[in-house]
Amino acid sequence: MKVLALSGNYCTDKKPSAVNWIEGRGKTVVAEAVVRSDLVERTLKCTVDALVSLNTDKNLVGSAVAGSLGGFNAQAANVVAAVFIATGQDPAQVVESSTCITTMSKIDNDLLISVAMPSIEVGTVGGGTGLPAQSGCLEMIGCAGSNTESPGANAQLLSRLVAAGVLSAELSLMSGLAAGHLLTAHMRLNRKK
Repeated sequence: MKVLALSGNYCTDKKPSAVNWIEGRGKTVVAEAVVRSDLVERTLKCTVDALVSLNTDKNLVGSAVAGSLGGFNAQAANVVAAVFIATGQDPAQVVESSTCITTMSKIDNDLLISVAMPSIEVGTVGGGTGLPAQSGCLEMIGCAGSNTESPGANAQLLSRLVAAGVLSAELSLMSGLAAGHLLTAHMRLNRKK
């Protein structure tokens, strides 16, 4: 065997890939929430049925038709990029870290929403995490530096916070789309030109 380089690219560093769905890369996180139907209607101004239908049509079928390798979501990369920049992560890792499937289903008339993210690549030591602003952000969310009692716990917490943010943003955007608020807001703010 001849070694050609440090990596044979099976690691798929900074590239979307099927192998990351199969084996994971970095941290694998699933976040979910049950949102009562009365809250969906009163606060999000849409219905559970509308959200479930839109998620299936847009995030699952639409992404499959497009041939997506990991983008079965509405906007996971937006949240991942924002958190990565704020906390000193490698922004190029947004590619595989935003691999996400958002699912929504109706259970007992309420909404079950979940995001599965198999390859969140985060760290809390080294690189950009030592920059003053980024270190400050990590301190604010309780993830700064290494955890001497439980090595890796701070990075695991950061990955969970990323997934929680993605879940929240998915619910927000999909609700805005289901209620027609996104288009209305764009038109009202004169983006029609």
